[in-house]
Amino acid sequence: MANNEKWYKTVYSYILISVGVFLMSIALDYFLAPNTIAPGGVTGFAVVIEKIVKVPIYITNLAINIPLFIFGAKILGKGTAIKTLYATILLSFFLKILPPIVLTHDLLLSAIFGGVLCGIGLGLVFKFGGTTGGTDLAGAMLNNKIPSLSVTTFMTMIDLFVVVFAGVVGRNIEISLYSIIAMFVIMKVIDMILEGIGYQKGFFIISDNPDKISEKLMMEIGRGVTLLKGKGMYSKEDKDVLLCVVSRSQFANVKDIVKETDPYAFVMVSEMYEVLGEGFTYDKKH
Repeated sequence: MANNEKWYKTVYSYILISVGVFLMSIALDYFLAPNTIAPGGVTGFAVVIEKIVKVPIYITNLAINIPLFIFGAKILGKGTAIKTLYATILLSFFLKILPPIVLTHDLLLSAIFGGVLCGIGLGLVFKFGGTTGGTDLAGAMLNNKIPSLSVTTFMTMIDLFVVVFAGVVGRNIEISLYSIIAMFVIMKVIDMILEGIGYQKGFFIISDNPDKISEKLMMEIGRGVTLLKGKGMYSKEDKDVLLCVVSRSQFANVKDIVKETDPYAFVMVSEMYEVLGEGFTYDKKH
């Protein structure tokens, strides 16, 4: 049973990685590349190379990523390395077979919609254990050589170089600016895919009437409440801290309940990107 479950999860992850890579290909072929928008990374560099010497993106992608993979496979680990190789080859395959269609020449629309599609695609690839090689792998390799600089620092440096390079090649600083927009959108969408959209809110409530507040929250909105013990460092007094996670639609109700019960309560609200457990979602086994 365990082997069957593992086999199913592996197949499922490769299907989702394939979907993610396909969305990246759509973003590059239909939005970004036709307008020379290069949102960093190896694929962004490939877009610029195509503009200069007419070498197809899929060839440059393989020519750069395969050597990176060979030298950096140990950094990734066996499982991620296999998925990375699969995603890299599949990306070039999709870029090769997709018909050349330009959906818009508007640079802002291309940057936004290309960024959203590319971000969703990369998010799926990352979420299911793969990468597409590129700057993350190059950054990890450079970090091994120069540990004083982080992987993120190297990735940012490479991406900024590609963005500036695109503007120089296109002889238009606006291309660099739109490439930065696309890069920003991609990063935000990846975060959304990996962390969730954040439909839940977490309330931290410090009050002298914790029993009354918790009773009302449980009775009126049907959510559990957890009592945490704290201590005020100025007053040195023990404090009761209530933790309650609610849906976004219940946000206003919680604020009203706390205000009515204890107008002097100290309330902090935090975005909860993923909540697992009773009353919320469970991490189902595939």
